[in-house]
Amino acid sequence: MSLEKILSIAGKPGLYHLKAQTRGGFLAESLIDGKKISVSARHNVSLLSEIAIYTLTEEVPLRKIFSAISEKEKGNATMSHKASNDELEEFFFEILPDYDEDRVYVSDIKKIIQWYNLLHKNGITDFSEDDTEGESISASQLQKPDSAPPKITTSVKSVSSKPSVANKGGGAKNTAARKK
Repeated sequence: MSLEKILSIAGKPGLYHLKAQTRGGFLAESLIDGKKISVSARHNVSLLSEIAIYTLTEEVPLRKIFSAISEKEKGNATMSHKASNDELEEFFFEILPDYDEDRVYVSDIKKIIQWYNLLHKNGITDFSEDDTEGESISASQLQKPDSAPPKITTSVKSVSSKPSVANKGGGAKNTAARKK
């Protein structure tokens, strides 16, 4: 399993694995407890494969950060995200020495470390780029599913005082039937 189908959903703890796309959103499975949830297209969803970290010169994809953590820890889990702010910043500086300290906050570092440990716990340790084009999903596809219902447009007709012929609750058709 690659990062192409791993999601972060705003307001929901942990990470999720994209299972299937539905008419109004998609079905995702929590990596924490395995529960499946239905997520509508209204939710703010981020694919881990599309997240990048600011440095002084460029933006580094999250997969490269995870690879650097994995190399530093020799494939094992890393420190707890609950460590002190100084320890977290020092650790992240070892991983990415030129990260932009003004735009990358300690809360971001905590989230990255927590995500890495959660992915490691679930056996997702391959952070290389995925070459399967057919299975790649973009964030725009998550926000606007292909099978979205068509928009219904209505037009305004002029209102007259005459009863409608198509009125099923009464009107001209029922009156004609009663006269027979």
